[in-house]
Amino acid sequence: MSTLTVAGLEVTLGGRAVLRGLDLEVASGRTTAVLGPSGCGKTTLLRTVAGFVHPDGGTVHVDGQVVASPGRCVDAERRGVALVPQEGALFPHLSVGENVAFGLPRAARRRSPRVAEVLELVGLPGLELRRPAELSGGQQQRVALARALAPEPRLVLLDEPFAALDAGLRESVRSQVREALARSGTTAVVVTHDQDEALSVADAVAVLDDGRVLMHGSPEQVYAAPAALRVARFVGQCVELPATLCLQGAHTALGVIPVGSTLPVGSTLPVGSTLPAAAPALGTPGVAVLRPEQLSLLPAAGRGVRGEVVVSEYFGHDALVRVRLPGSAQPLEVQARTLGRPPAPGPVRLVVTGEAL
Repeated sequence: MSTLTVAGLEVTLGGRAVLRGLDLEVASGRTTAVLGPSGCGKTTLLRTVAGFVHPDGGTVHVDGQVVASPGRCVDAERRGVALVPQEGALFPHLSVGENVAFGLPRAARRRSPRVAEVLELVGLPGLELRRPAELSGGQQQRVALARALAPEPRLVLLDEPFAALDAGLRESVRSQVREALARSGTTAVVVTHDQDEALSVADAVAVLDDGRVLMHGSPEQVYAAPAALRVARFVGQCVELPATLCLQGAHTALGVIPVGSTLPVGSTLPVGSTLPAAAPALGTPGVAVLRPEQLSLLPAAGRGVRGEVVVSEYFGHDALVRVRLPGSAQPLEVQARTLGRPPAPGPVRLVVTGEAL
């Protein structure tokens, strides 16, 4: 097991700064998901850690050893780092066992018990003689993970490992991969742009944007207590309400909403990507952020703030309902999540549960 430490990493490609002083630490034996929009630097980070891109500044340490810096670059094959590409990239002419054994020393490939061990670890025992073409997409991805784990690397990097799988298969495979990584005790970094994937598969989530880490914390912290408005917008759906800071919290069209105690009072109110250095003064205008599941819809005759259902999206397990709040020059629309079938278009009442992020 090994710790990955990235400090002040800078990478310029094609004249464009891709990574801008990026810092990241992954604890030994833990899995961190690197989440961010396309072009934010996720894959460049992975390729730099793996040894395929040389940094212009900063350092990469694996297990306390400097493997990359402007003056030093350890060859990729000597870093003890394994990379699992997006589509597995198995050798079609080799059997499953031969694919898994490929990363082992040549003398150990034929007789090593390690192949059977890692196939057992990823939930594919007894498939050594199968060909990749005889496997499902999810099985192929787990064979690719087994191949990466076979030489017992210090660090495993997974680049969008579930992107090529259909939605139903993706959920089961990522659960199996998470379990395999946990059982092996391997330090891992999973790059993804899928929010559900990042929150469900990793012990920690690092949110990247514009070549920097905006926030690095547990999935619960990143979702429920985002450190910046950009993080809240990217991780999950947001309900953003124009607000004014008051003694009780944030004064909004949905009433006065308490501000989360996990952040400085009023810290999510100012519009922007970073937290203020100190709590803003009373009366400060800004934005209060909620999640759709914090809005409950009640019958029009019930308590709460009056609204009008505009449209609903039904997903089976729940529904996303867009509600217009009257009483302003430009009607404000918010999103609420409901279980079961959504209400028909028409008047409703909205009640806020919990605190603003």
